[in-house]
Amino acid sequence: MYHICFQEWDRLKPVPTFRNHTIPLEINKPGWKRHFLLNSYSMTCIFMFCVTIYNIYRAEMNISSRQKAVKRASSIVVKVGTRLLTDSSRIATLVSQIAKLREKKYNVLLVSSGAVGLGMKTLGKTVRPKKLSEVQALAAVGQSKLMSLYEAECRKFGFHAAQLLLTAGDIQDRERHLNVLNCIYSLWNENILPIINENDSVSVDELKFGDNDMLASLIATMTRSELTVLLTMVDGLHSVKDGKLDKRISVIANLSDEIKKMATGTDNSALSVGGMASKLRAAETVTRAGEYLWIADGKDPEVLVKIISAADVGTLFMPVTEKQMDSKKRWLTFFSKVSGKIIVDDGAAKALSQKGRSLLPSGITGTEGGFKRGDSITICDKSGTNIAKGLSNYSDKEIEKIKGRKSAEISSILGYDGDEEIVHRNNMVLC
Repeated sequence: MYHICFQEWDRLKPVPTFRNHTIPLEINKPGWKRHFLLNSYSMTCIFMFCVTIYNIYRAEMNISSRQKAVKRASSIVVKVGTRLLTDSSRIATLVSQIAKLREKKYNVLLVSSGAVGLGMKTLGKTVRPKKLSEVQALAAVGQSKLMSLYEAECRKFGFHAAQLLLTAGDIQDRERHLNVLNCIYSLWNENILPIINENDSVSVDELKFGDNDMLASLIATMTRSELTVLLTMVDGLHSVKDGKLDKRISVIANLSDEIKKMATGTDNSALSVGGMASKLRAAETVTRAGEYLWIADGKDPEVLVKIISAADVGTLFMPVTEKQMDSKKRWLTFFSKVSGKIIVDDGAAKALSQKGRSLLPSGITGTEGGFKRGDSITICDKSGTNIAKGLSNYSDKEIEKIKGRKSAEISSILGYDGDEEIVHRNNMVLC
């Protein structure tokens, strides 16, 4: 029962409410204090009004988020999937949209699938083979055709396309990572469109990105591009109701486990790998670095123009933090290849994870794997749970000699001066 107390009125009047309806009110017996019982009809009207206000507020917040994402962007990574390129005429539409972005002074980088698909089309195959060497052969056939189509369309708008074929090793090795990054910056300076694809002809499982969604997210993180756009065959991420897709979600501020459960794998494994699940993994990478990711319908011939106009299309993922992650921590978090492991006690685990401290030898109980000074290592607790990732100031052999000891004892134990910290907090990122 809901009661609303009002000041006494000389005469009760109808109360206008939502959408010009009148709320009927019941009044207690004369002589009692004027208490009004709100009936179910009035409650429904108030509820509808509150829902309307909330939806208006949420829509305004979504508009603000999209406008902020566009305003902040100076570099945009666009990824297009294989299924969108099975019709090669879509390349012309895609390049014309990219040209419009470039006219607005955005640096644009394209991550393009399609080499294997074009190879399949050229050779008359309908199902993507499972044997690695056969996939590599199809990629070799299709990649040259793909780039010739891109170059022809780019020339129509007065600029050139440049091809970069990468493996995971190219961005995990520090020197090659910097070479790729400098190449991209040079291409942008020369007004050339960089087009990146995984080097399927030479990639093996241990050197693969997994899919081009992850490749796009890593390239975006590497180049500090403020916006990544994944073009796909659907119009964004949808909520799920009774096991079926429901409404499109416009903006996602927090990539929670509940959101991740809405994703499924690829919807056409005959042609492509990945799917919505891989796009959410890509979103997790990009947003953790402090940037935006937008999933949108690549079949829409004006979708990129709509995005930079902050239109309500697709699904926008908000960055985890307003501050972009600095370059050193990006390298540690997303690219550096771990060479070994340092195990710490409970006190050190708490100091690292809760107090932001550096790792000292006193909190170390052991090491795993062989590593040298400057290598990337994982720091974990006694149960094996990863706490952080960082650059070690000592080799595993040196750490085994000084573990559990005070920093002041390092020089006397090793016979030479060294750093007080095993891993400095400035060279560390929490997992």
